[in-house]
Amino acid sequence: MKLNIVPARTGWLWVKLGLRTFFRQPLAMAGLFFMFMAVVSVASRIPLVGTLVALALLPAASLGLMAATREASDGRFPMPSVLLSAFRAGRQRMRAMLVLGLLYALGFVAILGISMLVDGGQVAGLYLGTVPAPTREVLEKPDFQMAVWVTAALYLPFSLMFWHAPALVHWHDVPPLKSLFFSLVACLRNFWALTVYGLAWLVLLMGGSLVAATLAVALGGPELINAALVPTALLMASIFTTSIYFTFRDTFDTGQPTDGGKQG
Repeated sequence: MKLNIVPARTGWLWVKLGLRTFFRQPLAMAGLFFMFMAVVSVASRIPLVGTLVALALLPAASLGLMAATREASDGRFPMPSVLLSAFRAGRQRMRAMLVLGLLYALGFVAILGISMLVDGGQVAGLYLGTVPAPTREVLEKPDFQMAVWVTAALYLPFSLMFWHAPALVHWHDVPPLKSLFFSLVACLRNFWALTVYGLAWLVLLMGGSLVAATLAVALGGPELINAALVPTALLMASIFTTSIYFTFRDTFDTGQPTDGGKQG
């Protein structure tokens, strides 16, 4: 397994590949994304342990979406069963993926626990859906704002550790703990490409939301803005998940043809 060091412009290429692949199979990719959302939502409703179960399923579910993208980019129609790819690769890799999921759940809960020390649990409650939407007074409180910044600062390196980890476990048989280390190193080595990638998606999300809000006002009035923004956000999220596979494919030598970058 070799690590590829790619130029910053590759970040925009990943976005374009995600867009192109999604619209090659829009119904399949959108449908699989909504299935992923439904599974996580149902799992989160399990009494007592639902939130932990939902969090633990995220690495395996994200791997399933990456596998679907791989199939679509190769010209095949991804079937719903592709979402179970992490659990169909043999007992050893399935066990490794479950360990990775457990590590993700425990790590995420730990981050929320630290934020609770700052604001008493308001931000954690928002993430877990156990408190109502905060009022303006709550949003303006210094402890709430500090908790938001603390959560974001902790989650960024945490997310980088898990960015490539599911794919490394599944396609390269890397042990869970090593996959977290390799993922973090790979993301740091390709920092500028990922920065361009993230900024490009931020611009696209803001642009798509602006277009949807403008059309809603023009066609039906301001009261339709929320009705337009929700499906727009879900569509953008499904396209975003389609692009994640390419960040892995071009970062590690997967045996697949790449569209840019140099090896390092």
